[in-house]
Amino acid sequence: MVNDFPFTQTEISNNTYTREFSPEVATDELQWHYDEEDRIVESLNDNDWLVQFDNELPKEIKGTFFIEKKKYHRIIKGTTPLKLKIKKIKC
Repeated sequence: MVNDFPFTQTEISNNTYTREFSPEVATDELQWHYDEEDRIVESLNDNDWLVQFDNELPKEIKGTFFIEKKKYHRIIKGTTPLKLKIKKIKC
């Protein structure tokens, strides 16, 4: 994508964003990574995408979940669009 990220992002308020992933995104764009802050992530739509944390099995992206800062994780693409609300918790 043009912005070097595999999603489009919209700022809702200070430290809170929506992110939308297309099912057409290339799988190799969804890389293992970690973030510099804790995050609370909420799924905003029914989808068939997965999230996987280091040394864990993939889990469905449903409801709300927590991503600890510097914990490696990745998103595994599904066949439907994915829309998330992400709140970054600055320490």
